[in-house]
Amino acid sequence: MAKEYRLSAERLEELKQELTYLKTVREKEVAELIKEARSFGDLSENSEYDEAKNEQGKLYSRIAELDEILSNYTIIEEQETAQDIVHVGNSVMVKDLEFDETLTYQIVGSQEADPMNGRISEDSPFGKALLGKKAGEEVVVEAPAGNIHYQILEIQR
Repeated sequence: MAKEYRLSAERLEELKQELTYLKTVREKEVAELIKEARSFGDLSENSEYDEAKNEQGKLYSRIAELDEILSNYTIIEEQETAQDIVHVGNSVMVKDLEFDETLTYQIVGSQEADPMNGRISEDSPFGKALLGKKAGEEVVVEAPAGNIHYQILEIQR
């Protein structure tokens, strides 16, 4: 069974646009690079040709990855029920109980994760620990440095 990717409507549109760009503009650019590199002669010692073929491989790999995502996705919907429970798409304010820091994170699908900007994947240990919890609850996140204890202060849509 194929993996199901959870995407926001905005991320879905970004991926569709990237795929269109790669299949139209970028594919032609790489084909032109290969054509130009072939004109330099002996392909066995032609580093430009090797580089162009590597670029083509990366391009086709990314196209295949996007095709996989776009054929197996679900849109993250606004939750109509249980708005006091952490779901994908929520912003969650937590307090690090060890360092007494307050942090805010948004729980997102794995294709949208950007931890440096506060977007935590639902598949990460932190995301998994938060999902299904309520404000006021304490969660324990297993990390390589040891368990980290947080308290959920607030859940926002």
